[in-house]
Amino acid sequence: MTRKRVYQIAKELGVSSKELIEKLAEMGMAGLKAANTVDDEEYTLIVNLYREETTPPVKEEEEKEEQHSAIKMVKEGVPRPPIVSVLGHIDHGKTTLLDAIRHSHLAAKETGGITQGVAAYQADLHGEKITFIDTPGHKAFTGMRARGAKATDIAILVVAADDGIMAQTVEAIDHIRAAEIPMIVAINKIDKANADVDKTMNDLVQHGLTPEDWGGETITVAISALAKEKIEDLLEMILLVAEMEDLRADPHGELEAIIIESHLSKGRGPVATAVVRNGTLREKDCIVVGSTYGRVKALLNETGERAGKAGPGQSVEVLGLQAVPQVGTQITVKKTQNEAKACAEKLRVEEAAPQRSRAKMTVEDLFRQARAEEKLKLILKATSTGALEAARREIEALTVGEIEVDFIHTGVGAISEGDILLAASIPGDPLVVGFGVKANAKATKLAEHEGVATHTYAIIYDIVDEIERALKQMLAPVYQEVRIGEAEVRDLFKVPGGIVAGCYVAEGRVVRPGKVRVLRRDEEVFSGDIASLHRFTDDVREVQVERECGIRIRDFDDVQVGDRLVVFTLEEVAR
Repeated sequence: MTRKRVYQIAKELGVSSKELIEKLAEMGMAGLKAANTVDDEEYTLIVNLYREETTPPVKEEEEKEEQHSAIKMVKEGVPRPPIVSVLGHIDHGKTTLLDAIRHSHLAAKETGGITQGVAAYQADLHGEKITFIDTPGHKAFTGMRARGAKATDIAILVVAADDGIMAQTVEAIDHIRAAEIPMIVAINKIDKANADVDKTMNDLVQHGLTPEDWGGETITVAISALAKEKIEDLLEMILLVAEMEDLRADPHGELEAIIIESHLSKGRGPVATAVVRNGTLREKDCIVVGSTYGRVKALLNETGERAGKAGPGQSVEVLGLQAVPQVGTQITVKKTQNEAKACAEKLRVEEAAPQRSRAKMTVEDLFRQARAEEKLKLILKATSTGALEAARREIEALTVGEIEVDFIHTGVGAISEGDILLAASIPGDPLVVGFGVKANAKATKLAEHEGVATHTYAIIYDIVDEIERALKQMLAPVYQEVRIGEAEVRDLFKVPGGIVAGCYVAEGRVVRPGKVRVLRRDEEVFSGDIASLHRFTDDVREVQVERECGIRIRDFDDVQVGDRLVVFTLEEVAR
């Protein structure tokens, strides 16, 4: 008995996996996923049901298809290659996997060998292209997002079947989750004698990644990068996820291109590798890249040849910039080089100010910023697993209103560059906390540059006390009413802008600014603010008991002689 995956059936029917799954759900076959397999009987049932439900007259079908294609083209552009990053623990086979893909599926292999050290290249599977970003791992991956750039559409998490999930695997998972992009798990090294795919899949479950084969949402592919086994299956899954994401771009639209690698080359000057997500980058364009600028002298493809231009999904080396740009910086095209220069200078000044101010933020400042989300985002590092678990347990035990603590990443060891980049890449300024550890020299320098505040503690109760105190500041303030006086309305005076009540202060005092409740025959008719307070012709801030005054109430002119005005203030109650 043979089995077929749902996405393969969709290809046979000439529709997208998403469209087939939605249609099957309408017909009562809900719960199917694109990577699920079905037997021969189920296959026949799906094909027959789909064809019966979706076969209109030929002419009508053609007209609808033409209209649908035209509308989709205008509204959403055309499909583009997915942009993929590969992450995972050291020695789990990331480089071997990329080499296997590069040498067997290189899209431009007929034009020559690939340039050593290139930061991105395209693979080809049956005429469909995939752009791989070849970076040193999650630090570069997160560095792109730290400057607001979404360079990657899909992440491949490589996990060795003989080791399972390790420390850097967990870190990579946290970075991918923070990026909020689809993840495919490549279970590598299945050719090894001690490989245990089931144990690896169980490890994934323990970290919230239940494989589709076990009824979850996580796509897994068992491969051997060294033996080049199941590589095509992995590429097919990438194209499947890309299809489900419906990645589109407009080659004639506004340029969206992101720097994924940059360096200073002897003889060529500043060189940057860019990947284009939308629009087209051309030679001779005047561009701004963060705080630097230039006129594009040349665009080189992955084989080192002049490209002339680069469209959506393509990557190129860019020559002609005045300085080396930061990874993750986006490219903007300007009409003239002078305009590009002025824009770069302005951005340089603007970027410096918030970085300085953020670096000086206190814990209270960061928590106050997070109040709107009712969630504290935390990156926690500790000296040991025991210390980490203890600190996390104590923090999770804190109960302060509806405020939640969201652990973006936890780990053992000093605060690293990766931790800083992760914090910088997430909106809301996550708090980076070290328990018994500090930031290493590179991380400290990077934190200053990115404007990320880090806080370290030697005693666990200091962490808990400070986080609890700051959590309380995130709660919406609670106020209590404090009565300070009462006045009787004895006369009314019409003035420009409203009515002034001539009053006698019967008890306490009247203050401005203050609030007032209007009582008529012991029933409240209005509550609001005191707009003005006068003593004879003088504008005053306070009138004491047994004295007369003039009170105008904001947005209320229906005050009457005989009304009683209860004067009060609101004071915030400590939470």
